[in-house]
Amino acid sequence: MTESFVDNKDLLDAINQVMPYGKYKGRQLLDLPEPYLVWYHSKGFPQSKLGKQLALIYEVKLNGLEEMLWRFQQ
Repeated sequence: MTESFVDNKDLLDAINQVMPYGKYKGRQLLDLPEPYLVWYHSKGFPQSKLGKQLALIYEVKLNGLEEMLWRFQQ
């Protein structure tokens, strides 16, 4: 089994990253609707830093952890 660890800074960066394009342009990634992230997951996240951040937020929401992270939003 492979374990994956996320650096605290990477998590905070993902939480506070603003969506740069599309229907949800200007929203922080943590505030994106879960169905949008599920759609992105099925389509495939971009091969970029933003793609990794979207995948991380997808996992956060999939596991019901977003409420725990709201206090870290800026």
